[in-house]
Amino acid sequence: MIKLNIDDKGVLPFIEEKDINDLLPLVEKAHDDLVNYTGMGKEFLGWVDLPNEIDNAFLEDIIVQANKIKEKAEVYVVIGIGGSYLGARAVIESLQHNFNNLKSDRNYTFIIYAGQTLSEDYISDLLEILDKKDYCLSVISKSGTTTEPAIAFRILKAHLENKYGKEEARDRIIAITDKERGALKTLAIEEGYKTFIVPDNVGGRYSVLTPVGLLPIAVAGLDIKKLIEGAKAMRKHLLENKDIQTNPAWKYAMLRNALLRKGKTVEIMVNYLPSLVYFSEWWKQLYGESEGKDGKGLFTASVSNTTDLHSMGQYIQEGMRNIFETVLHVENSSKKVEIPFDKEDKDGLNYLLNKSLTEINHKAEEGTIMAHIEGNVPNIHISIERLDEYSLGELIYFYEFACGISGYVLGVNPFDQPGVEFYKRNMFKLLGK
Repeated sequence: MIKLNIDDKGVLPFIEEKDINDLLPLVEKAHDDLVNYTGMGKEFLGWVDLPNEIDNAFLEDIIVQANKIKEKAEVYVVIGIGGSYLGARAVIESLQHNFNNLKSDRNYTFIIYAGQTLSEDYISDLLEILDKKDYCLSVISKSGTTTEPAIAFRILKAHLENKYGKEEARDRIIAITDKERGALKTLAIEEGYKTFIVPDNVGGRYSVLTPVGLLPIAVAGLDIKKLIEGAKAMRKHLLENKDIQTNPAWKYAMLRNALLRKGKTVEIMVNYLPSLVYFSEWWKQLYGESEGKDGKGLFTASVSNTTDLHSMGQYIQEGMRNIFETVLHVENSSKKVEIPFDKEDKDGLNYLLNKSLTEINHKAEEGTIMAHIEGNVPNIHISIERLDEYSLGELIYFYEFACGISGYVLGVNPFDQPGVEFYKRNMFKLLGK
């Protein structure tokens, strides 16, 4: 039984039964097109069955490689952009210590990222750190020619070879790339790098449950078997429940499309935990790149509360009424902090004694949702029991499946990104390519 729950009470005042009835046939057809591989972009639907196709031997191979990295490296550099790094980072930062980089008892490999920016200062600072640390790297690209990661890999490959010599550097590089073709695949064969395959039928933003995400997540010391278990459970539930009330992906896709038809053109993901910031970034890419085409799609944004209640909270409460929120709620925390008693109570906080910070945070969330609904901002509420690998596996697959349905309901191909090429053509021309 899945642990994820979706509550639509904060949306029902803004839509009518007819809105649901109009969308239901489109949602049903989208579901069938996904599971039968008959919809637009069907050549990239491998993620639908991916959790069931991953066997224990495959996961053990990834864990073995992750352990080899941890044995020889203080730092592990993940080179990739977009879906090639966001999924892994989302899971890792959701589950690791909030102050991971400051822990004095570190006996683990620190994970950092490259290839997601062209900032010269960032790369220079990274090289300065890597001069003093033992490190390994993975380069993630189907083609090997995507500009940002290709530049980062060229620089870091040269640095690695200068530091360790060509032979040892070869053993510190893992290529995660296409099975048969591409510049990176060719280089990996020539150099003898350990490789993992990005399946041909899985696009980058749907690749977190492939080696693209699983290897960095395993290096971080997280349980990739539990992650896959959660994804399997969600897949089974979604494929067996063809009903708006019992299929959370159907409900989410239907609600967001119904709100779009009502003029709500911006969806804001709201989290109440700093560790979920990069999960929001992964979600923004998944939905923005999947749906934003042909002049269609919701604009995806995110806020981190209660922090952003003191910045974007004002706009959400009283700004343009073209927005709705999707709140990602985590029921239980893994730790406990008590509010100390103060005899003088000058800050007036003694009334909070015997309440946990999680309870206070939840009441802030509840109060905010009430205020925003009163301010004409619909709220979808998605909850999970706790932040762990199993729950995140459920959540990832839920969002992927709902994204496929939502894109088909919109009438777009959720699995291509033709608009990404426009900036590249201009950049190449300006650089004299």
